[in-house]
Amino acid sequence: MLIVARNRRAYHPFQRFGPANQVTTVRALLTALVAGLVGEPHVPGIAAAAVAMSTLATLLDFFDGWFARRTQMISAFGARFDMEIDALLIQVLAILAWRHGKAGVWVLLSGLLRYIFVAAGWIWPWLQRTLFPSFRRKAVCVVQIAGLVIAMLPTVTPPLSSVIAACSLAALSYSFAADTVWLWRRRSLIQ
Repeated sequence: MLIVARNRRAYHPFQRFGPANQVTTVRALLTALVAGLVGEPHVPGIAAAAVAMSTLATLLDFFDGWFARRTQMISAFGARFDMEIDALLIQVLAILAWRHGKAGVWVLLSGLLRYIFVAAGWIWPWLQRTLFPSFRRKAVCVVQIAGLVIAMLPTVTPPLSSVIAACSLAALSYSFAADTVWLWRRRSLIQ
């Protein structure tokens, strides 16, 4: 939240934090609570708690954009804040899926793809360019989170949990590749 507070003034042109960012803050809190379960015993009750909190965080994700549009407080800050909380939730769920034996260590790639993309942008600055608004990107994010949440359900066991996690990772990998190719082509056009 210190990072959020520090960057808010530079990228949030409004006097108030706004209801959309407040909803995203609640989502950040829920994500932190889910992250707190990483070191807990691998028992069905812990998995169920992770599923419940992650589901609530995901459902709240539908409201932050609505509040931003409704209050006319759309900002680059709010969009980035929302995206980073989504990425963090995916990372935490991937760690939990691996730690609970729902999928192999490869599932960590689900959460790492966002951070790999950011790190690659430090090496290749053309990856830092703004991407076009995309329903596909939003849908794949929901698919990724839903896939990991379903895989974490205590009643879903391997190999089914691994298949579900792999399918959602495949959708995310496709989206990652499509965005990278789009930025590459845009880079080639500019040069």
